[in-house]
Amino acid sequence: MQELTERELEVLRLMAEGFGNRMIADVLFLAEGTVKNHMSSILLELGAGDRTNAVLRAVREGILR
Repeated sequence: MQELTERELEVLRLMAEGFGNRMIADVLFLAEGTVKNHMSSILLELGAGDRTNAVLRAVREGILR
């Protein structure tokens, strides 16, 4: 498994806090499409089927505390 980039970790942390794509984009000063691209990379990297599963896997693997 490759490590998530710093930006992907930022997106993942905000996902874990319950932020939607638009809110994540606003907080990180990104386009919503860019957030969706990061989201796809995160799901692929963590082998997750959805946002909730990605957060749970990240917590279980120690990526998020």
